[in-house]
Amino acid sequence: MAKRGVALAAITAMACVAQFMVVLDSSIVNVALPSMKSGLGLSTSAQQWVVNGYLVTFGGLLLCASRAGDLFGRRRVFQIGLAVFSVASLAGGLAQDGWMLLAARVVQGAGAAALAPSSLSLITASHSGPSRRRRAMTWWGVAASSAGAAGIVVGGLLASVSWRWVMLVNVPIGVGLLIAGRVCLAPAETGHRRSSVDVPGAIAVTLSAAAIVYGVSAVPDGGWGAPRVVVALIAGVVLLAAFVAIERRSAEPLIPLAIFSGAAVRMGNILTLCLGVVLTAPLFFLSLYLQQVEGLSALRTGLSLLPMVAVISVGVLLSQRLIPAIGARRLLVVGAVAAALGLAWLGQLPVHHGYVTPVLLPTLVVGAGTSLTMMPAIVAATGGVDPRDAGIASGLLNMCRQLGAALGLAALVTVAATVTDRSGSGGNAAVVDGYRIAFDALAVVSLITAALALLLKPVREEVR
Repeated sequence: MAKRGVALAAITAMACVAQFMVVLDSSIVNVALPSMKSGLGLSTSAQQWVVNGYLVTFGGLLLCASRAGDLFGRRRVFQIGLAVFSVASLAGGLAQDGWMLLAARVVQGAGAAALAPSSLSLITASHSGPSRRRRAMTWWGVAASSAGAAGIVVGGLLASVSWRWVMLVNVPIGVGLLIAGRVCLAPAETGHRRSSVDVPGAIAVTLSAAAIVYGVSAVPDGGWGAPRVVVALIAGVVLLAAFVAIERRSAEPLIPLAIFSGAAVRMGNILTLCLGVVLTAPLFFLSLYLQQVEGLSALRTGLSLLPMVAVISVGVLLSQRLIPAIGARRLLVVGAVAAALGLAWLGQLPVHHGYVTPVLLPTLVVGAGTSLTMMPAIVAATGGVDPRDAGIASGLLNMCRQLGAALGLAALVTVAATVTDRSGSGGNAAVVDGYRIAFDALAVVSLITAALALLLKPVREEVR
């Protein structure tokens, strides 16, 4: 029994570290972009794709990679993802030209697509007891929630030495996880013995996700009416419709559409989409505000956001005890409303210097609120799913988080830029006007999340 507990703890630790690394790399490069630009002579467009290249392949391949875990074994996909991610990180850190770094980031995103769903499915498939699974998923949620902000801190620290360490830091972690995986992860039955894979469905859903993510990522440069944005989004919708048609007719579908029959799964993924916006966008705008308006360094900016990270981590741990006591629906409503109040407070950002009242206190409120919403949404999105489909359930969850972050951030950046351009204030005042509107919009999204949570039915497994 003791050996079983140690094995489960090891699997949980590996899954959490892998998820932390994946989410970390979506934000860690942000503060290093200026030094990457000067070191490799990147153009403005190429600089943007240091981030977007990772996100496009990450989002586009998530569902395909998650289903691969169900079909061919989660251990195998987990280790392949680790190897690809680590090698790409090494190549990016040693890049001597801009195209080499961009290519490495694209491949790194493919590795992340394999790691993200397989890390959560390792937990859901190995932890059979509801209480053990809930505790493991709580730690996974802590890793995912804290990694985004930690990326700003770690990125600022590493970039102060060299931008190359922002990429190279993943290599020893990846190697360590590969070794631990060989020791701790026993080969498991996949549960789906098939003679063929739904290749048309895989192509359709991957291209659909990639087109949508690309279209959204291009909005800040050209606006929603730009030809490449319109074409990409229309193509994404058409391909998504084609994917649904393929899955309906396929004898061996990539994604069993029956997985969406559960109301909790549907609502949990919609809530995760909204939470992706609320979790990602505040850090982006606060980072710009603290550096461009307050004049802080990248490292000091990251340190200024540490209190928010600490509150999120503690709050996620606390939420697992609160769910059985007050219920997931109530916890979601309370957390989302609290986050909305904090975001509305951030909507009053001053142009002049200030930290405690305009930044620290409202970010603590936002962190506390969002931390209480994460676990109920995760459990709802994965609860009641057949263990054989754990990979696709976690893939949908991760994809909703990524799409929510990408869609929301692109829209908010466009709104903020429009307000700044039309503002008569000029200088930092005009920039802050845009940030204020962005935070007000985020508060509205959080209130919508609270309203949607009222429609969520209790999931019995999560409250035992």
